[in-house]
Amino acid sequence: MKRVLLFLVTNLAVMLVLSVVTSLLGVNKFLTANGLNLGMLLVFAGVIGFGGAFISLLMSKSMAKWSTGARVIEHPSTSTEVWLVDTVARLADRAGLPMPEVAIYDGEPNAFATGATKNASLVAVSTGLLQGMTREEAEAVLAHEVAHIANGDMVTLTLIQGVVNTFVIFLSRVVGYAVDSFLRRNDEESSGPGIGYMVTSFICEIVFGVLASIIVAWFSRQREFRADAGAARLMGSALPMQNALRRLGNLHTEPLPQNMAASGIAGGQGLMALFATHPPLEQRIAALNGR
Repeated sequence: MKRVLLFLVTNLAVMLVLSVVTSLLGVNKFLTANGLNLGMLLVFAGVIGFGGAFISLLMSKSMAKWSTGARVIEHPSTSTEVWLVDTVARLADRAGLPMPEVAIYDGEPNAFATGATKNASLVAVSTGLLQGMTREEAEAVLAHEVAHIANGDMVTLTLIQGVVNTFVIFLSRVVGYAVDSFLRRNDEESSGPGIGYMVTSFICEIVFGVLASIIVAWFSRQREFRADAGAARLMGSALPMQNALRRLGNLHTEPLPQNMAASGIAGGQGLMALFATHPPLEQRIAALNGR
């Protein structure tokens, strides 16, 4: 319930901020007496599409801590915490990265990396993963997360999300206006778009949003393959990452909150392959065999 409430409040706050921004810029007035101003509509769609994606990116680290209850290890107090911080430091050094924040949280086996930039990143791992894996397997998982940071995956995924969001907003309103104009073609007294515009735009935004999510999910799957390969390079061998993936297949994993589903080492496969944020473990292991 806490996760759902936090997700809803955050999204409402983001939409409120973006609504104020588009209003101040005047780009929310793309419907004019002369028709649809496509240039202004594109700017409006870009502000909403990219604005939402980048605000989410900037908030990603704080949201991840709040939604998972992750505790940043500032002063390691146990041998496990010492090992965890030392291991991430060593992997980050190999990858040529500044030291990320390292956190631990209570939960089923999983881990994730997030953050707006490579200089302000976070690597978090669950207690379930540390308890269910050998040290070498857990290190491979950490290497996978460090590889995500080194590849700039968080920023790249944000850019992809911003582009598809922009086109979803833009195209849904163009189609909505076209349908509404067709329905009102014999109505000479009406001024401005009617109910047809609102209904069609709403339906199109849902349909185009589903199609856009397929594109984003495809990219997410590709970045998992790249992060697995990056982990193999950091570890000096593909075998630890393969063993970690096999171990994940035998553990009960729990998907991360929806806004972080694509960030975890496991979960997010969904009911249909087109919408899966992660490839099947068998495919990931096979891809590592081909290195």
